Amino acid sequence: MSEYQVISRKYRPQKFADVIGQDPIVTTLKNAIRQNRIAHAYLFSGSRGTGKTTLARLFAKALNCPNLSPDQEPCGVCQTCREIALGTSLDVMEIDGASNRGIDDIRKINENVGYATAAARYKIYIIDEVHMLTKEAFNALLKTLEEPPPKVKFFFATTEPHKVLPTIISRCQRFSLQRFSSQKIKEKLVSISKDLQIQIDDDALDIIAKRSEGGLRDAESLLDQIISFHEGSIDRKAVADVLGIMPKDVLFDLDRAGKEGRFVKAYEIVHTLFSEGKDLQHFVEMLTEHYRNLLLLKLSPETPGLLEIEASMEKNYLEATALYSKEQLLDILDYLFKHQQMAREAPSLKVALEALLIRIMRTHKSLPIETLVKRLIELEESVKSRAIPETQKPEELRPLPEAQTPANSPKDSEAPVAPTTQTSSFKDEMSAPLKTVSREQNRANVAETEPPKERPEPQECAAPPPPPLPEQELQETPKEREQQITEPTRAYEVDMIASLDEKAMPEALNEGVKGMTGPASSDRMPVSAKDANHLDTLLQFASVELEGRLKRTH
Repeated sequence: MSEYQVISRKYRPQKFADVIGQDPIVTTLKNAIRQNRIAHAYLFSGSRGTGKTTLARLFAKALNCPNLSPDQEPCGVCQTCREIALGTSLDVMEIDGASNRGIDDIRKINENVGYATAAARYKIYIIDEVHMLTKEAFNALLKTLEEPPPKVKFFFATTEPHKVLPTIISRCQRFSLQRFSSQKIKEKLVSISKDLQIQIDDDALDIIAKRSEGGLRDAESLLDQIISFHEGSIDRKAVADVLGIMPKDVLFDLDRAGKEGRFVKAYEIVHTLFSEGKDLQHFVEMLTEHYRNLLLLKLSPETPGLLEIEASMEKNYLEATALYSKEQLLDILDYLFKHQQMAREAPSLKVALEALLIRIMRTHKSLPIETLVKRLIELEESVKSRAIPETQKPEELRPLPEAQTPANSPKDSEAPVAPTTQTSSFKDEMSAPLKTVSREQNRANVAETEPPKERPEPQECAAPPPPPLPEQELQETPKEREQQITEPTRAYEVDMIASLDEKAMPEALNEGVKGMTGPASSDRMPVSAKDANHLDTLLQFASVELEGRLKRTH
């Protein structure tokens, strides 16, 4: 019994014509062989399963095949082609960069490049996953890569070209391999199924092609797994059971339940996912793709190149599209992207998924923006139609008729005379500078003051010139004189305020002023300018206090 060979190895391309989806690169390599413009280093980059190593091997075959066809295809039957296909050629060496990544491994290559080839035309080094080499290994390879021997070629393959040193990339011709489209993958799987005599329906092929994410090797591995699991014809349900994915009918049931308000459907779907061990991450991806297709159908139904919908699901998609508005679908997609980040931090993935489905179903209850705008416009129109008319402008106010003035009233030209009060007279009298003050006379006048029966008119006080000082006062020193003035003045301030009542205040004030400015006596003494200012301040303080009491009285 011969050893089983997996589909991805059994149906690996053995010539350029078998390569699918990479036509520009194949054409470039063929023309390089035809024109004898072979570079010393090539870099093949792309995602997994796109044919990087396969193209490198085919190119090595074509360079060393002695029976090359006119269209630059290797014969595949010569010893060189068979050895390269089996990986036993001494001149075409395939090295795994992940396990041979050190500087010592590169030094061995540098030592061996100088030896001649065993049987082939070129000595070719194919280094897979070259990005795994260390920085020291890259630097050790730089000189050999820049100026290799004439018959030595380097083919590099990597899925992460950004990790390769720029100095390495600049010395290579770079080819970026594209992902395979779903249609290309389906065509290849159909060809393999026919060769294996396996019956598989179109919906099952669609699921496999989408699940492979553009990698042909992944699609071939999935097909190999499904064939081993299911005997006979392979349908959609068999593929879903093997891959652990939910059927798409569940998504359409979710849409209808949300429209009807049956939120319990979300809990039923999540319970089925967990109880049957389905792939939760793939279910979220299915949701994203489902609502992306609905939005695309809503925006432009005639976009066959952008939609990847099975023929049996077209009717269901059209019915589901009518259940949503554009804004609702955009909100769902936005929340799906946010949920993927939130699900990583959620304490319970099951609860997070239930909340996601309920959130999707609740979008049916939200009003679209067009409806809200329409209702606002209708509301504005109804308010305008029932608006209160503008009120008439108020009449201008007419001035009141002037009152007739009596005959004896003063004319307008004559200004009214302000009433003369004792307070105003007191202020005028206090504003005049004080020249001399008789201490004992002032005390006697204030103490003997009685409330007058009638208030006499205030009289202006004139300050007579100071009389000559007695000899006793002339002999006093300035310090003694200042002490004699300061102490009685303080006593005078306190006694005057305490002895006056509210009724006798105006008369006492007048009498006090008369006493202060009356005829000269032997008790008078000259006052300096500093002392006069001090007394003036005290008297002004007393005037303010008296004025306040007068206002409270009247």
